[in-house]
Amino acid sequence: MLATATLFGLAQPASAHAILVRTDPAEGAVLQAAPDRILFTFDEAVRVVPDGVQAFDSRGGLVEVSATAKGAELAVALPEPLGNGTTVIVWRVVSEDGHPIGGSLTFSVGARSANVTPPPSDPAEAPDVPVALTLARWVGYLGLFLAAGLIAFAALFLPADPQADRARRRLATSARTAAAVAIVAWLAALPLTAIYLLDGGLNSLSRGRTWSSLPPTEYVVPALVVGGLALAVALLGRGLPSRTRRVAAVVAAAVAVVAPALTGHTRAASPEVLVTGVDVFHLLAGSVWLGGLVALALTLPDLSGRGVVAATVLARFSTAAAGVLAVLVATGSVLAWRILGSWSALLDTTYGQLLLVKIGIVLVALAIAAWNRWSLLPRLKRATKQQSRRARSRPIVRATAIESAILVAALLVTGFLVDKSPEGDPVPASAAAKTDPGVRTTTLGDIGVRATLTPLGVGSNTVTIQLSSAAGDPTEGVAPPVVRLASDQVELGAVPLKQVSAGLYTARVVLPAAGTWRLQISLRVSEFANPVSELEFVTKG
Repeated sequence: MLATATLFGLAQPASAHAILVRTDPAEGAVLQAAPDRILFTFDEAVRVVPDGVQAFDSRGGLVEVSATAKGAELAVALPEPLGNGTTVIVWRVVSEDGHPIGGSLTFSVGARSANVTPPPSDPAEAPDVPVALTLARWVGYLGLFLAAGLIAFAALFLPADPQADRARRRLATSARTAAAVAIVAWLAALPLTAIYLLDGGLNSLSRGRTWSSLPPTEYVVPALVVGGLALAVALLGRGLPSRTRRVAAVVAAAVAVVAPALTGHTRAASPEVLVTGVDVFHLLAGSVWLGGLVALALTLPDLSGRGVVAATVLARFSTAAAGVLAVLVATGSVLAWRILGSWSALLDTTYGQLLLVKIGIVLVALAIAAWNRWSLLPRLKRATKQQSRRARSRPIVRATAIESAILVAALLVTGFLVDKSPEGDPVPASAAAKTDPGVRTTTLGDIGVRATLTPLGVGSNTVTIQLSSAAGDPTEGVAPPVVRLASDQVELGAVPLKQVSAGLYTARVVLPAAGTWRLQISLRVSEFANPVSELEFVTKG
């Protein structure tokens, strides 16, 4: 608890998806001469996708362009000079954490066109993760954890005793089945990932550039998972392998388990080396715990009738599980530290609430594990007769089966956490008004806006603007929001906002008098829509 409190006390939130920091030319700019290229700068490295950048003239006609990405910069070259009028650049890239983002940029040469034909599609909102991809990922992780955990249990915890041969064969068969399921799921996820990242259909899979545009990690990770699992089950075999083969099987399974740490949100968190390393140990500990519990449920009914083998196996795993659980808790605390950044985020964000659900589920599993360790295991050790050992092993088998099912539920919650942003969720206007007079909410297009003005007094105040999608995730408009502040007597004009993170802006203002202040927010939600809303705050003297 002390370590966790210390970690959270020093916390800094992790990076979210890539954010467009600036463009050259700027949004809405009117240039005297046509540029040779357009430059987009993000806050992290991005990757271009086929047909991800398109340009349209004012009549909606395509303009030839070519796009390249280097680090955090996306450069769009214009082989032919642009004509006078308005041009719309529609862009779509893949951020470092593997999620696609998109938007558009509008500028004009000479003068703005009187009429502008909208582009054929609006890229501002990236598509939701397909249900098929989510299912493939969850099945893939479950099969991976089970296969690796069963292999580790068979190689490390089963004694080299002929009485354990039947249990060893059962584990080898179960490990092969779980590995086959994992391999199929990971291979199926690859084309689904390509469709998701490139926003294409099934026909896009027949094009070579679709596959060449995927990030290298999208190939490396499945290759390590498939190759590691295949090699591990082959080395394990059916009978009792040599010590060298057992060690090699465990190493191959470990490589497969830690491979997913090379991709996903850990790539965008800071510092990347620390978060990735912690995630490696978190994955290893989780697979050993889940696979070990399933292995116990599969083998204890048979081992309980074969002397003291059952008690020996259970004691071995129970001792190792204490260290595994310590690693799991420690690494989970560090990952929460880097992702959430504060205690309040556990209650104030959907991500934090889901994390609390996962923690609650794991605590139930820990309670069952403690009951196994300190109550059921001593009873089994004291049993002397075969019938007594069988009778006293049944509660352990039931408990481990329940514990395994609980961990599968925790893994399911983790699947939801993977694609959920750790940023805060929008607060309904009615609730905000009742709980805090310094909070007001509104909606601009499809984007929710949460505005705060604190401390609601004469003198220095802080304005905070938070933008979120309908799903509650941080989002951005086509351009940053524009905020103006005024009362009946004083017009303060535009408030200079500073972007803190994705969809979060702050500014300092000085209110010269008490009374009702009107905060006007305008946001360009698409190239052709710029809704405006006005919120009122009542300040005290």
